[in-house]
This record gives sequence, C-alpha cells and structure tokens, in this order.
Amino acid sequence: MNLHGKTFIITGASRGIGEALALAMAKAGANLILGARNQVALEFVRDRVRELGVQVVAVAGSAASDAAARQMVQAALELGHFKGFVHNAGILNAGPLVYELVEAQYDEILESNVKGGYQLARHAYPHLLRQEGSVAVFLGSGAAEHNVPGMGIYAIAKAAEEHLARQLAVEAPDVICFIYRPGIVETDYTRQLIEAEGGGARVVRPLFKSYLEQGQVITAEQSAKALVRILEGNPRKYHGRIATSESI
Repeated sequence: MNLHGKTFIITGASRGIGEALALAMAKAGANLILGARNQVALEFVRDRVRELGVQVVAVAGSAASDAAARQMVQAALELGHFKGFVHNAGILNAGPLVYELVEAQYDEILESNVKGGYQLARHAYPHLLRQEGSVAVFLGSGAAEHNVPGMGIYAIAKAAEEHLARQLAVEAPDVICFIYRPGIVETDYTRQLIEAEGGGARVVRPLFKSYLEQGQVITAEQSAKALVRILEGNPRKYHGRIATSESI
C-alpha cells in the first residue's frame, strides 16, 4: 500500500504511540485526522505533523463520543482519499484490583478502548467499504490473554476490542481489518505501571521493572515504524488476525 496522498484517522494521537505514529505516517506522505482528548497536546502534535508537508486536522474530544467520531470521519472525507483509521486511543488506570477500581475509572477504560473503536467503525465503515484496499487497525495488547492483578479491566477491554476487530473482519471483509499489538512500549502506560498504586501494585511494579531491566521495552517510534511498514507492505495477510512489531 502506498500511503502517500491517502487520508487516515489516528485516535489517541496526542502522545506516545499515537504521536509517534502520526509522525511516521506523515513522513510516508499520509494526510491525517488526529483525535485526542487533550486539545493543547493534540495541537502540538498537529503542528509537528504539518511541518512535514502533509495536510492535517486535529479533532479534540473522546473517541467514544458520537460527535467526535462523526467529526473525524467528516474531516477525513473533506481532505479526500479517505483510506482508513488506526484506533490507538485507550486508558489503562493501572494498579487497583478489579474490586478496588472506582466506577468512573472503569467507564474510562471501556469507553476509550471499546466504545471508541465502535464509534469510529460505525461512522467510517460506510465510506471505507466504497474504497478498495481500505484499512481499519485496532491497537490490541498481550494483556488480553492474561490475568495480571492491577490491570484486569484494561485486559478485559483489550480482549473486547480485539474481538470487535475480528467481528468487523468477518462482517465486512472488503475492509482490511486487523489487530496490531505494539509490544511493551516506553510510554506513559509503562511509567504508570512502574509507579502503580493499589492492590495490584505488588505484581505490576516488579513485573514491568523487570521488562525494562531485561531490555524488552521498545520505543514508541520503533513500534510506530513497524506498523507503517506493515501498512506499506501487504496488510491483507493480517486480515482478522494479530500483527506485531515482529511480524515484518
């Protein structure tokens, strides 16, 4: 796939993997619609992307919001050559055990990861189905297959998000839809896990410290570049499946 001149939506684009992915895709010539809740941080990334010579629009708001999802898709249509999206937005809220997690934190995790993906698909798919070779990417996690104290609801949300991607792959096979597990990436998530508080802290703190000490943590830039290489290669082979930074 040639990304040059194509338009993509990236959620959670104000920091971490989302920011790195925005810059990597812009360097490949893609025009971008960037979404995130933090308007100031999002506009900073937008300005960095614009300096790379592509068209870019920032839409501040929660990916789980109907209005924000609708606005991102409309902006993509206005730029033209709308080719797909990467749903990267997500909230972890690491540390508390499931029964310690307050309801507002639970809602944040499920809404950002799962409902955000649903809203984006709901508004984007009717248009992507008209574009041959269009792509929908959902950021998954190995946590979806494990029960680790202190990140239980996040793991549940990622399992649900990955199932959502597989469901879309079955229901709309003309849109290339796959899960991208970015690996253990040095982001705010990693710092949150290392500094976690709550009943799960005794497990997640030493676990993620050991990942750092053993050199198993990659940068956001490395993970983003791997996804760009997958998109520029043959993403169809991952349809309905899981791709990783080691897939290429």
